[in-house]
Amino acid sequence: MIDDDRNNLRLNFGFKYFLGGIDDPPPPPSVDRDRDKDGVLNVIDNCPDVPGLKALDGCPDTDGDGIADGDDGCPSVAGLAKFNGCPDSDNDGLADANDKCPNEAGPESNAGCPYGDTDGDGVNDDIDLCKNTPGLAKFNGCPDSDGDGIADNEDDCPRQKGIAAMRGCPDSDKDGVANKDDKCPNVAGPRSNDGCPVKKEVEVVQEAISFAAKNIQFETNSNKIKSASLVDLDNVASILAQYPDYNVSISGHTDSAGNAAYNKALSERRAKACLDYLVGKGVSASRMSSAGYGEEKPIADNATSQGRQMNRRVEFNIFKR
Repeated sequence: MIDDDRNNLRLNFGFKYFLGGIDDPPPPPSVDRDRDKDGVLNVIDNCPDVPGLKALDGCPDTDGDGIADGDDGCPSVAGLAKFNGCPDSDNDGLADANDKCPNEAGPESNAGCPYGDTDGDGVNDDIDLCKNTPGLAKFNGCPDSDGDGIADNEDDCPRQKGIAAMRGCPDSDKDGVANKDDKCPNVAGPRSNDGCPVKKEVEVVQEAISFAAKNIQFETNSNKIKSASLVDLDNVASILAQYPDYNVSISGHTDSAGNAAYNKALSERRAKACLDYLVGKGVSASRMSSAGYGEEKPIADNATSQGRQMNRRVEFNIFKR
Protein backbone atom coordinates (compact mmCIF):
# COMPACT_ATOMS: atom_id res chain seq x y z
CA MET A 1 0.00 0.00 0.00
CA ILE A 2 2.82 2.29 0.80
CA ASP A 3 4.21 1.79 -2.57
CA ASP A 4 0.83 2.45 -4.08
CA ASP A 5 0.55 5.85 -2.38
CA ARG A 6 4.11 6.98 -2.75
CA ASN A 7 3.48 8.61 -6.05
CA ASN A 8 0.93 10.88 -4.35
CA LEU A 9 3.29 12.48 -1.79
CA ARG A 10 3.76 16.24 -2.29
CA LEU A 11 6.21 18.47 -0.60
CA ASN A 12 5.53 22.24 -0.31
CA PHE A 13 8.17 24.85 0.55
CA GLY A 14 7.63 28.57 1.13
CA PHE A 15 9.38 31.75 2.39
CA LYS A 16 8.05 34.79 4.44
CA TYR A 17 9.77 38.12 4.12
CA PHE A 18 9.18 41.23 6.37
CA LEU A 19 9.87 44.61 4.82
CA GLY A 20 11.98 46.77 7.05
CA GLY A 21 13.60 44.00 9.00
CA ILE A 22 13.36 40.53 10.22
CA ASP A 23 11.95 41.31 13.82
CA ASP A 24 8.34 40.50 14.82
CA PRO A 25 5.87 43.52 14.54
CA PRO A 26 4.75 45.33 17.82
CA PRO A 27 1.38 44.27 19.19
CA PRO A 28 -1.52 46.67 18.64
CA PRO A 29 -1.99 49.33 21.46
CA SER A 30 -4.42 48.32 24.22
CA VAL A 31 -7.72 50.31 24.42
CA ASP A 32 -8.54 51.93 27.89
CA ARG A 33 -12.36 51.93 27.90
CA ASP A 34 -12.77 53.59 31.42
CA ARG A 35 -10.09 56.23 31.83
CA ASP A 36 -11.21 57.51 35.26
CA LYS A 37 -11.81 54.02 36.61
CA ASP A 38 -15.26 54.93 37.96
CA GLY A 39 -17.04 51.96 36.41
CA VAL A 40 -18.67 54.04 33.71
CA LEU A 41 -17.37 53.43 30.18
CA ASN A 42 -15.94 56.42 28.41
CA VAL A 43 -18.54 56.28 25.68
CA ILE A 44 -21.34 57.00 28.20
CA ASP A 45 -19.30 58.91 30.80
CA ASN A 46 -20.14 62.65 30.79
CA CYS A 47 -17.03 63.24 32.91
CA PRO A 48 -14.61 60.60 31.49
CA ASP A 49 -11.51 62.00 33.17
CA VAL A 50 -12.97 62.55 36.66
CA PRO A 51 -14.30 59.70 38.77
CA GLY A 52 -18.00 60.00 39.31
CA LEU A 53 -21.24 58.19 39.97
CA LYS A 54 -23.16 55.92 37.67
CA ALA A 55 -26.37 57.64 38.74
CA LEU A 56 -24.93 60.91 37.44
CA ASP A 57 -23.52 59.46 34.21
CA GLY A 58 -20.03 59.29 35.59
CA CYS A 59 -19.84 62.83 36.99
CA PRO A 60 -18.90 63.62 40.61
CA ASP A 61 -21.22 65.02 43.35
CA THR A 62 -18.84 66.52 45.88
CA ASP A 63 -21.50 67.64 48.38
CA GLY A 64 -23.64 64.54 47.97
CA ASP A 65 -26.86 66.41 47.26
CA GLY A 66 -27.71 64.38 44.15
CA ILE A 67 -26.74 67.16 41.75
CA ALA A 68 -23.65 66.76 39.57
CA ASP A 69 -20.93 69.31 40.34
CA GLY A 70 -21.13 70.71 36.83
CA ASP A 71 -24.80 71.55 37.32
CA ASP A 72 -24.46 72.54 41.00
CA GLY A 73 -24.37 76.26 41.79
CA CYS A 74 -22.94 75.38 45.22
CA PRO A 75 -20.91 72.20 44.54
CA SER A 76 -19.27 72.09 47.96
CA VAL A 77 -22.45 72.64 50.03
CA ALA A 78 -25.44 70.31 49.92
CA GLY A 79 -28.52 72.03 48.55
CA LEU A 80 -31.79 71.68 46.70
CA ALA A 81 -32.48 70.99 43.03
CA LYS A 82 -34.88 73.96 42.77
CA PHE A 83 -32.02 76.24 43.82
CA ASN A 84 -29.49 74.58 41.47
CA GLY A 85 -27.91 72.71 44.34
CA CYS A 86 -27.65 75.67 46.71
CA PRO A 87 -29.06 75.50 50.27
CA ASP A 88 -32.03 77.26 51.90
CA SER A 89 -30.97 76.95 55.53
CA ASP A 90 -34.09 78.55 57.05
CA ASN A 91 -36.53 76.89 54.61
CA ASP A 92 -38.19 80.19 53.73
CA GLY A 93 -38.13 79.65 49.98
CA LEU A 94 -35.07 81.81 49.30
CA ALA A 95 -31.64 80.36 48.56
CA ASP A 96 -29.06 81.41 51.14
CA ALA A 97 -27.15 83.36 48.51
CA ASN A 98 -30.18 85.63 48.00
CA ASP A 99 -31.32 85.65 51.63
CA LYS A 100 -30.21 88.55 53.83
CA CYS A 101 -31.18 86.49 56.87
CA PRO A 102 -30.26 82.91 55.84
CA ASN A 103 -30.79 81.51 59.33
CA GLU A 104 -34.12 83.25 60.04
CA ALA A 105 -37.18 82.54 57.95
CA GLY A 106 -38.70 85.60 56.28
CA PRO A 107 -40.71 86.54 53.18
CA GLU A 108 -39.18 87.34 49.83
CA SER A 109 -40.74 90.82 50.05
CA ASN A 110 -38.39 91.52 52.97
CA ALA A 111 -35.31 89.91 51.37
CA GLY A 112 -35.78 86.72 53.40
CA CYS A 113 -35.72 88.47 56.77
CA PRO A 114 -38.56 88.34 59.30
CA TYR A 115 -40.56 91.52 59.75
CA GLY A 116 -39.95 93.31 63.03
CA ASP A 117 -42.11 95.58 65.17
CA THR A 118 -40.36 98.95 65.06
CA ASP A 119 -42.75 100.78 67.39
CA GLY A 120 -43.28 97.83 69.73
CA ASP A 121 -47.06 97.93 69.53
CA GLY A 122 -47.48 94.24 68.80
CA VAL A 123 -48.27 94.80 65.13
CA ASN A 124 -45.55 93.61 62.74
CA ASP A 125 -44.12 96.20 60.38
CA ASP A 126 -45.40 94.41 57.28
CA ILE A 127 -49.01 95.18 58.23
CA ASP A 128 -48.41 98.24 60.42
CA LEU A 129 -49.60 101.36 58.60
CA CYS A 130 -47.97 103.54 61.27
CA LYS A 131 -44.86 101.48 62.04
CA ASN A 132 -43.02 104.34 63.76
CA THR A 133 -45.88 105.23 66.10
CA PRO A 134 -47.42 102.77 68.59
CA GLY A 135 -51.04 102.06 67.75
CA LEU A 136 -53.83 99.54 67.89
CA ALA A 137 -54.17 96.24 66.07
CA LYS A 138 -57.73 97.08 64.97
CA PHE A 139 -56.36 100.14 63.17
CA ASN A 140 -53.45 98.22 61.58
CA GLY A 141 -51.00 99.63 64.10
CA CYS A 142 -52.14 103.27 63.91
CA PRO A 143 -53.19 105.27 66.99
CA ASP A 144 -56.52 106.97 67.70
CA SER A 145 -55.31 109.95 69.73
CA ASP A 146 -58.72 111.54 70.34
CA GLY A 147 -60.51 108.25 70.97
CA ASP A 148 -63.27 108.90 68.46
CA GLY A 149 -62.96 105.50 66.79
CA ILE A 150 -61.18 106.89 63.75
CA ALA A 151 -57.47 106.15 63.31
CA ASP A 152 -55.19 109.17 63.20
CA ASN A 153 -54.00 108.38 59.68
CA GLU A 154 -57.60 108.73 58.46
CA ASP A 155 -58.62 111.50 60.87
CA ASP A 156 -58.48 115.08 59.60
CA CYS A 157 -58.79 116.27 63.21
CA PRO A 158 -56.75 113.68 65.18
CA ARG A 159 -56.73 115.80 68.37
CA GLN A 160 -60.49 116.53 68.41
CA LYS A 161 -63.24 113.96 68.76
CA GLY A 162 -65.33 113.94 65.63
CA ILE A 163 -67.51 111.80 63.43
CA ALA A 164 -66.80 109.51 60.52
CA ALA A 165 -68.96 111.59 58.16
CA MET A 166 -66.62 114.54 58.78
CA ARG A 167 -63.44 112.35 58.58
CA GLY A 168 -63.00 112.54 62.33
CA CYS A 169 -63.71 116.27 62.73
CA PRO A 170 -66.49 117.72 64.88
CA ASP A 171 -69.57 119.46 63.47
CA SER A 172 -70.93 121.37 66.46
CA ASP A 173 -73.99 122.83 64.72
CA LYS A 174 -74.69 119.62 62.77
CA ASP A 175 -75.06 121.48 59.49
CA GLY A 176 -72.87 119.07 57.51
CA VAL A 177 -69.88 121.43 57.51
CA ALA A 178 -66.99 120.42 59.76
CA ASN A 179 -65.99 123.03 62.33
CA LYS A 180 -62.60 123.49 60.69
CA ASP A 181 -64.33 124.62 57.49
CA ASP A 182 -67.32 126.32 59.15
CA LYS A 183 -67.14 130.10 59.55
CA CYS A 184 -70.15 129.85 61.88
CA PRO A 185 -69.45 126.58 63.75
CA ASN A 186 -72.16 127.16 66.35
CA VAL A 187 -74.91 128.27 64.00
CA ALA A 188 -76.20 125.97 61.27
CA GLY A 189 -75.86 127.14 57.70
CA PRO A 190 -75.38 125.71 54.19
CA ARG A 191 -71.99 124.75 52.80
CA SER A 192 -72.54 127.24 49.98
CA ASN A 193 -72.37 129.97 52.61
CA ASP A 194 -69.36 128.51 54.48
CA GLY A 195 -71.62 126.96 57.13
CA CYS A 196 -73.22 130.27 58.06
CA PRO A 197 -76.94 130.98 57.87
CA VAL A 198 -78.03 132.88 54.79
CA LYS A 199 -78.97 136.38 55.88
CA LYS A 200 -81.95 138.27 54.62
CA GLU A 201 -81.29 141.36 52.58
CA VAL A 202 -82.31 143.65 55.42
CA GLU A 203 -79.72 141.97 57.67
CA VAL A 204 -77.02 142.37 55.06
CA VAL A 205 -77.81 146.07 54.54
CA GLN A 206 -78.02 146.70 58.30
CA GLU A 207 -74.63 145.11 58.88
CA ALA A 208 -73.07 147.17 56.10
CA ILE A 209 -74.45 150.46 57.44
CA SER A 210 -73.60 149.64 61.07
CA PHE A 211 -70.04 148.80 60.08
CA ALA A 212 -69.69 152.02 58.08
CA ALA A 213 -71.08 154.18 60.92
CA LYS A 214 -69.47 152.56 63.97
CA ASN A 215 -66.57 155.03 64.18
CA ILE A 216 -68.40 158.34 63.65
CA GLN A 217 -67.01 160.89 66.12
CA PHE A 218 -67.73 164.50 67.07
CA GLU A 219 -65.77 167.39 68.51
CA THR A 220 -65.87 167.53 72.34
CA ASN A 221 -69.22 168.75 73.68
CA SER A 222 -70.23 169.59 70.11
CA ASN A 223 -72.39 168.24 67.31
CA LYS A 224 -69.67 169.05 64.78
CA ILE A 225 -68.66 165.88 62.96
CA LYS A 226 -64.92 165.24 62.93
CA SER A 227 -63.48 165.44 59.44
CA ALA A 228 -62.06 161.91 59.74
CA SER A 229 -65.61 160.58 60.18
CA LEU A 230 -67.03 162.15 57.03
CA VAL A 231 -65.81 159.25 54.91
CA ASP A 232 -67.88 156.90 57.12
CA LEU A 233 -71.02 158.96 56.50
CA ASP A 234 -70.22 158.98 52.79
CA ASN A 235 -70.28 155.18 52.90
CA VAL A 236 -73.67 155.24 54.63
CA ALA A 237 -75.02 157.53 51.91
CA SER A 238 -73.66 155.19 49.22
CA ILE A 239 -75.35 152.14 50.80
CA LEU A 240 -78.70 153.94 51.12
CA ALA A 241 -78.45 154.93 47.46
CA GLN A 242 -78.03 151.26 46.52
CA TYR A 243 -81.08 150.21 48.52
CA PRO A 244 -83.79 152.86 47.94
CA ASP A 245 -86.50 150.65 49.46
CA TYR A 246 -85.08 151.12 52.94
CA ASN A 247 -85.55 154.02 55.36
CA VAL A 248 -83.21 154.74 58.27
CA SER A 249 -83.64 156.04 61.81
CA ILE A 250 -80.62 157.80 63.34
CA SER A 251 -80.19 157.75 67.12
CA GLY A 252 -77.61 159.60 69.20
CA HIS A 253 -76.24 158.34 72.53
CA THR A 254 -73.83 159.60 75.21
CA ASP A 255 -72.09 158.27 78.29
CA SER A 256 -73.28 159.11 81.84
CA ALA A 257 -70.73 161.85 82.54
CA GLY A 258 -72.29 165.26 83.08
CA ASN A 259 -75.90 166.44 83.24
CA ALA A 260 -78.45 163.98 81.86
CA ALA A 261 -80.60 166.66 80.24
CA TYR A 262 -77.56 168.21 78.60
CA ASN A 263 -76.43 164.83 77.36
CA LYS A 264 -79.82 164.09 75.83
CA ALA A 265 -79.94 167.42 74.01
CA LEU A 266 -76.38 166.89 72.75
CA SER A 267 -77.25 163.43 71.46
CA GLU A 268 -80.26 164.84 69.58
CA ARG A 269 -78.11 167.51 67.90
CA ARG A 270 -75.52 164.93 66.89
CA ALA A 271 -78.10 162.61 65.35
CA LYS A 272 -79.62 165.56 63.46
CA ALA A 273 -76.17 166.59 62.23
CA CYS A 274 -75.74 163.13 60.63
CA LEU A 275 -79.17 163.36 58.99
CA ASP A 276 -78.39 166.79 57.55
CA TYR A 277 -75.06 165.58 56.18
CA LEU A 278 -76.77 162.67 54.40
CA VAL A 279 -79.36 164.98 52.91
CA GLY A 280 -76.48 167.00 51.56
CA LYS A 281 -75.21 163.77 49.94
CA GLY A 282 -78.47 163.21 48.10
CA VAL A 283 -80.40 161.02 50.55
CA SER A 284 -84.04 162.14 50.74
CA ALA A 285 -85.01 163.58 54.12
CA SER A 286 -88.29 161.67 53.82
CA ARG A 287 -86.35 158.43 54.23
CA MET A 288 -84.73 159.44 57.51
CA SER A 289 -85.56 160.36 61.08
CA SER A 290 -83.36 161.29 64.03
CA ALA A 291 -83.63 161.18 67.81
CA GLY A 292 -81.39 161.55 70.87
CA TYR A 293 -81.41 159.31 73.94
CA GLY A 294 -78.53 160.72 75.92
CA GLU A 295 -77.34 158.24 78.53
CA GLU A 296 -80.57 156.23 78.58
CA LYS A 297 -79.39 153.26 76.47
CA PRO A 298 -75.83 152.31 77.38
CA ILE A 299 -74.23 149.27 75.71
CA ALA A 300 -71.23 149.12 78.06
CA ASP A 301 -70.22 149.94 81.62
CA ASN A 302 -69.97 153.69 82.21
CA ALA A 303 -67.65 152.99 85.16
CA THR A 304 -64.73 152.39 82.75
CA SER A 305 -63.21 154.69 80.18
CA GLN A 306 -63.54 152.00 77.53
CA GLY A 307 -67.20 151.50 78.37
CA ARG A 308 -67.92 155.22 78.22
CA GLN A 309 -66.25 155.45 74.83
CA MET A 310 -68.50 152.68 73.51
CA ASN A 311 -71.60 154.42 74.86
CA ARG A 312 -70.77 157.63 72.97
CA ARG A 313 -72.15 156.61 69.57
CA VAL A 314 -74.57 157.20 66.71
CA GLU A 315 -76.65 154.26 65.49
CA PHE A 316 -78.29 153.80 62.09
CA ASN A 317 -81.21 151.33 61.96
CA ILE A 318 -82.90 150.53 58.64
CA PHE A 319 -86.38 149.28 57.89
CA LYS A 320 -88.53 148.74 54.82
CA ARG A 321 -90.41 151.76 53.53
